[in-house]
Amino acid sequence: MTAETSQTLDRGLRVLKLLADTDHGLTVTELSNKLGVNRTVVYRLLATLEQHALVRRDLGGRARVGLGVLRLGRQVHPLVREAALPALRALAEDVGATAHLTLVDGTEALAVAVVEPTWTDYHVAYRAGFRHPLDRGAAGRAILTARQPGEADAPGYTLTHGELEAGASGAAAPLIGVTGVEGSVGVVMLADSVPERVGPRVVDAAREVADALR
Repeated sequence: MTAETSQTLDRGLRVLKLLADTDHGLTVTELSNKLGVNRTVVYRLLATLEQHALVRRDLGGRARVGLGVLRLGRQVHPLVREAALPALRALAEDVGATAHLTLVDGTEALAVAVVEPTWTDYHVAYRAGFRHPLDRGAAGRAILTARQPGEADAPGYTLTHGELEAGASGAAAPLIGVTGVEGSVGVVMLADSVPERVGPRVVDAAREVADALR
């Protein structure tokens, strides 16, 4: 802590981070131990966060992240999209295919940014807001692979064909090392298979996006 920072705000943010890292919630005592402060301080922090719907407490007294964080989260996608667009534009123009940034939204993959190439005669119409299961399509499969590093493909990217649209092939690489963001960068094209050079290029683009988001 420095003279320019707020100890109370710091503790409140730490409470939110601790609650976000658990699926079963935390008691006042558990939070007190983790924060290294007395229970009275924790009660005050929780009461304040509850007023803003950022925290809720169940009947057993365990604190959990509240639905108020969803309102804050809605503002994240535009910021992420803006940061990713330069790398997506370069990727789309380079390989002549529709490039996209896909993030996890619950149990689905959600395309939050899409860039189409300007010089091709035709390309796949892929729109921001498009959703699909995580276990279908290159974008979702790349994310699932990143959740299990031991099973990651050696090249660092995932290839699929015809899983979301007949005749379309996809390549995607996961975002690595971006705290709080789980997603992938990829391309989709009308082809029987993805050209060999596209996979490594997608990995490079995913790295560029990750760097922009750090």
